[in-house]
Amino acid sequence: MKQAKIKAKKGNRKRVWIFFICMMIASIRPFPGAEAREIPVDAVIFPGSFSSLAESVGPAVVNIRTEKMTKGMGRVFHPDDPLNEFFDRFFEDDPQMENHQPSLGSGFIIGKEGYIVTNNHVVEDADKIKVILKDGKEFEATVIGLDSKTDLALIKVEPKQNLPCVKIGNSGIIKVGQWVVAIGSPFGLEQTVTAGIVSAKGRVIGSGPYDDFIQTDASINPGNSGGPLVNMEGEVVGINTAIITSGQGIGFAIPIDLAKGIIDQLKKNGIVTRGFLGVSIQDISEEVSEYYNIEDGKGVLVVEVVPGSPADNAGILAKDIILEANGVRMESSRILSSLVAETAVGSTVEILLSRDGSEKKLTVEIGKMNDNRFPVDPQSKKKEENLGLEVSEITDEFADQYNLRESDGVIVLEVEPDSKGGKAGIMHGDIIKEINHHPVKSLLDFNKILGEIKPGEQIQMFIKRNNIGFIVVQITR
Repeated sequence: MKQAKIKAKKGNRKRVWIFFICMMIASIRPFPGAEAREIPVDAVIFPGSFSSLAESVGPAVVNIRTEKMTKGMGRVFHPDDPLNEFFDRFFEDDPQMENHQPSLGSGFIIGKEGYIVTNNHVVEDADKIKVILKDGKEFEATVIGLDSKTDLALIKVEPKQNLPCVKIGNSGIIKVGQWVVAIGSPFGLEQTVTAGIVSAKGRVIGSGPYDDFIQTDASINPGNSGGPLVNMEGEVVGINTAIITSGQGIGFAIPIDLAKGIIDQLKKNGIVTRGFLGVSIQDISEEVSEYYNIEDGKGVLVVEVVPGSPADNAGILAKDIILEANGVRMESSRILSSLVAETAVGSTVEILLSRDGSEKKLTVEIGKMNDNRFPVDPQSKKKEENLGLEVSEITDEFADQYNLRESDGVIVLEVEPDSKGGKAGIMHGDIIKEINHHPVKSLLDFNKILGEIKPGEQIQMFIKRNNIGFIVVQITR
């Protein structure tokens, strides 16, 4: 009995201590500034499964297998192979062997009557195109239209019954961090589903003039090209098209908003007609901004104007800075290129530009894109010993060799590595347009301007570099 009372007292004391500790914990308040923060709902949601999405979209995704016929001897020769001469004589009069070059890709059905979207590089120059549906049915496909500039293609099969189609979404409203799913047939395997997020938007990877890619970490591999990138509602928001081979989890998709107009034109006409302004443009670098005393560095710089083009007819000049087009602020050259390309031929665009520090408004009637070339006149070469440069006026030969479309300026043919010009960064193929703000239209101008600059004085060369644009180089005479 005595022991029972002792145990009861100990139990009571234990309960009191537990109660006391609980009260102490309840009375503790967080430090100032340590209050709980609300966590965004979408930041904690992880999709439990992508199964229903894959099941709903999968039947409209296809595997594309192409075949291209090439002719060749069938034997690979090394340049230094001593047997080359023997084989050349032996096979001299024999017809070349035909080789079958296979290729793989993916696509998705956009019309129940058999229209399929894929990449241009998947079906371009193919002699045979086979489309395989998820259920194993196979069809021969024909090309409706191709667009190499955006790497898009439209092909068609002839089904006996209606085919399942994808739902087209809106790539303009997707956000970085949003879940997406890539569906395709990587490495020729049967349909594969991978998931990830949108890593970035508006990526420029140097694949063409209309780069505006969605970057995703959803696994994209060879064979996925042309397949759909799908949001969580099962809508196509992009077309998987490129990967970085040296990086893992880095894939790129063409935004569906960019593709819609291209696909419509291919379906109606088989070709894509783009608006044409007739200018080469570039973003304004810090050096160019300083050279021209541009305050905020906004706008795009006109590098050259095609003679007889809409821009030329409207009065746009090289070195003009285009600030706005139809009220859209030009934050980059890509914005202007896309705006012009998507403008209907014959429509007008209001251009606000800056010239010599003053703003000017012009109206341009958009033309049809073509491949114009500048006429050029042959002239002689000049060796500039002090700067270590050999330059020439732009001849027909140099225009073809360097893919130039201009006659003004002198082209750099040779740069001595340890010379003043070489150390300043002047490169072979550069076109010198100005020296110390004086236009260089010919070799005569080049010689005259440099001849007036004394040793020790500063030289600023305004240079156009192929595939780069305008740069400014500083040299001491």
